[in-house]
Amino acid sequence: MTEQYPPPVGCPAHASNGAVPLYGEGLSGDPARLYREMRRTHGPVAPVLLDGDIPAWFVLGYREVHQVTSNNELFARDSRRWHAWKDIPDDWPLMPFVGYQPSVMFAEGAEHRRRSGAISDALLAVDQFELRQICERLADGLADEFAGRGDADLMADYALRLPLLVVAELFGLPPDEVPQLVVDIAGSLDEGPGAIDAHQRVAARMARLVRAKHAQPGPDVPSRLLAHPAGLAEEEVVIDLLVVMAAAQQPTANWIGNTLRLMLTDDRFAVSLSGGRRSVGQALNEVLWQDTPTQNYIGRWAARDTQLGGRRIKAGDLLVMGLAAANTDPQVRPDFTAAGADSNQAHMSFSHGEHACPYPAPELAEVIARAAVEVLLDRLPDVMLAVPEEALVWHPSLWMRGLTALPVEFTPAYTPVPAPGAPTR
Repeated sequence: MTEQYPPPVGCPAHASNGAVPLYGEGLSGDPARLYREMRRTHGPVAPVLLDGDIPAWFVLGYREVHQVTSNNELFARDSRRWHAWKDIPDDWPLMPFVGYQPSVMFAEGAEHRRRSGAISDALLAVDQFELRQICERLADGLADEFAGRGDADLMADYALRLPLLVVAELFGLPPDEVPQLVVDIAGSLDEGPGAIDAHQRVAARMARLVRAKHAQPGPDVPSRLLAHPAGLAEEEVVIDLLVVMAAAQQPTANWIGNTLRLMLTDDRFAVSLSGGRRSVGQALNEVLWQDTPTQNYIGRWAARDTQLGGRRIKAGDLLVMGLAAANTDPQVRPDFTAAGADSNQAHMSFSHGEHACPYPAPELAEVIARAAVEVLLDRLPDVMLAVPEEALVWHPSLWMRGLTALPVEFTPAYTPVPAPGAPTR
């Protein structure tokens, strides 16, 4: 039987269309259920209201997300196309996501290819075997801090710290700046009132780093960007490094945390908790389908009037990409009890098309996440949740899917102090 969708509507004035608020208490529960209800009521493209009742379209069908992300001319990234700017206050919580900046995020056409090509080349120069060694060393160092206690919060003590420690090494950042940087990047990705100030502090740190690398280059990502044949100016390098760092930190941290939660709560992965590694890759992939760290992505702006999923989209309309909703579209969602499902990587978790995460960023993120999970399970083979599964709390965020805390307990382990210069593994 063909699913019947509501009749098309004109513009997303939305109030009379039963527009769904994508803010407030509705996000603190089960977003998967919210997406199912939206799909049932509105079809693959739903009218929604963002903070301050700002209207937008929410694209939750897999086919429709693929269509939008594949057509950069019709569904463009330059937010200056938005016809609603007159209604947007300067302190709007989502301004860090939509406020135009001359970064790779908002660039289009040849300019985007120039900027994203430089980023890809700089990341391709990262040796993945060396990256794995860096990840293991840093993960071991974090585990050393709590292995002897017998308890830990694997979000605050581990998952939220490791990705930025790794990126700090790849960027050549001074180690003493990393702790506050973790706090500020997390704050810049929240929808709270301090998001803009946090983003500005991160930008200031990155500007200092780029000036230092210009004066004294090193074997790091900023230096490679500055020396790239694309001829990036310092200002371009600063703003694009901000994009890379934000994309590497919170999503990878939540990928680690969500995978550990799955393995600690699902009996299918119990073997991994005693040192087995066969199912770590399966868990990482399953999380990208079912609890993807980047839930939604804002946004695309229609370059001209068009149709999408039975809706009439007007020029200048804002579209929010429902990546998590697309992944759970019943037409494409894999059956994880079936053979080979763990190798299905057709998810939208890294978006799609020209504006997807630049290659090889997803591969590097997987190296970090896999190393984090495997090191932890090696170090704490009897780790278990310290609270009932239902007591775990998700951040009430439209954009990110991650736990506020992941408390665990385990047999305290003796942590030897290595000799100076000795390897940690």
